[in-house]
Amino acid sequence: MKDTRYDFESVIDRKGTNSLKWDFFGDDLPMWVADMDFSVAPAIQKAVMKRASHPVFGYTVVPDELFDAYIGWWDRRYGFRMSREEMAYSIGVMPSISSMIRCLTDVGDEILIQSPVYHVFYYVIEDNGRKVLENELIYENGEYRIDFDDLDEKLSKVKMMILCNPHNPIGKIWSREDLARIDELCKSHGVILISDEIHCDLTDPGVKYNPFMPSDNVVTCLSPSKSFNIAGFQSSVIHTKNKELLEAIKNQMHIDNSDSCNVFAVTAVMAAYNDSEDWLDELKEVLYENKQTVKEFLASELPVVKLVECDATYLLWLDCSALRMPSKALSGFLRQNQGLFLSAGSDFGRNGDDFLRMNIACPPELLSEGLMKLKAGVIALNNINRLSKNI
Repeated sequence: MKDTRYDFESVIDRKGTNSLKWDFFGDDLPMWVADMDFSVAPAIQKAVMKRASHPVFGYTVVPDELFDAYIGWWDRRYGFRMSREEMAYSIGVMPSISSMIRCLTDVGDEILIQSPVYHVFYYVIEDNGRKVLENELIYENGEYRIDFDDLDEKLSKVKMMILCNPHNPIGKIWSREDLARIDELCKSHGVILISDEIHCDLTDPGVKYNPFMPSDNVVTCLSPSKSFNIAGFQSSVIHTKNKELLEAIKNQMHIDNSDSCNVFAVTAVMAAYNDSEDWLDELKEVLYENKQTVKEFLASELPVVKLVECDATYLLWLDCSALRMPSKALSGFLRQNQGLFLSAGSDFGRNGDDFLRMNIACPPELLSEGLMKLKAGVIALNNINRLSKNI
């Protein structure tokens, strides 16, 4: 790894910290859930420790300065203009989406998503008594694109579409042209568009994502939790130009008790957006280097597994179709045989079943260990298959 100002190489022992990633599944090497194994930016840790030095941790209000931090960040980095009056605070993107589903659709309604996509979209729709309608992305020649004819037809059946921008798990940044066409179709069918942009900062160096530009039918969900590895503070905002939508959502989030603020969240978010920009830019270089490591390893050591090219997120989408094994079975075999935990592609939709998702936001030592386990697991699987054919 090239010289860095910040430490992205040290392996941090996270066991015994009640970590979902490291404590919940025993001794597996976890390369599944989307959090990073890097220390947070020093400015964030310093600010949180300073707040922790105060001996009282009571109820906390959200100050205007927090919204100013969001506004400044998106204006500075993406030219996305927001005002305080267009925003509302929430404990997280998915709680926000859950509230929006409840107040903007009815039980039994269909909600459109584009699979393969973040698996919690399925849960939040179905757990609220709604139905999933999939606009399956087209995968050709190692790349994904939107089936706009299918999208047009299916938008006529729904009140709401949930977009992932950039898209998890395929790591694709939707083009301005794609977003404009989605916007046009949603408007023509009277569909509310919810844009989850939580991975927006995690692009390859020199590459920027395209925000879904403000429109009367659009609500954007924003959060620093992925970018700065502070998901545990549970902080996000929603943004919309539509005052009627905003008031309905704010009322529902209040009913759902999802508009309250963690005592450390304000401190962490402001330190992230106001004082940690250089840390993020360096992180992006590190993640890009990790991505190149995986790409070169697969090409030279494990060509049977293909990396789907991507420009965003630290989640890699691995094409394992040549192994001819359902993703749940393949993921389970790798865990049992090698102690390597990757996400099964079928979790993200039925058209993800030829894939595994790998989290590469980790120091080089852990990345190398994961890649070697992946190779050893595939070799073991091939050996078992050869033996079974000879029986």
